[in-house]
Amino acid sequence: MLNIQRLDSSDAAVIISGARAKAIEIGVPMCIAVTDESGNLIAFERMDGGKITSINLAIDKSYTATGIQKSTQALGEVNQPGMPAHGIASTLGGRMVAVGGGVPILSDGVVVGGIGVSSGSPAQDHDVAEAGANAFSTDQP
Repeated sequence: MLNIQRLDSSDAAVIISGARAKAIEIGVPMCIAVTDESGNLIAFERMDGGKITSINLAIDKSYTATGIQKSTQALGEVNQPGMPAHGIASTLGGRMVAVGGGVPILSDGVVVGGIGVSSGSPAQDHDVAEAGANAFSTDQP
């Protein structure tokens, strides 16, 4: 039998709060999604002004980061032509996202979920996702 660590709704609120604070700091309203260790959505916030096209992107960035246990930014780097993961973004029904903005959430070195952020540039999305992850945990992805 496995013992599984899982984020709860209170954890998700802390993560979203940390991400929201960074989004406000940089002046970019974001869509923010938090998933559990299986990539299933726990919580979502679309800040006023967050792009409607970013809703599913944020959710899928969180799903991807949880599943690969790395940031979507790292996946993007190995998804270039000639690299080992080129074309991976077309897998899993198109849910794999190889653009910055998804970060796994760690607890004691174990991936317990993920955060996905979208509406800014990939670098802005990544920074806001990291702020959310850091609000929950001192472990770094």
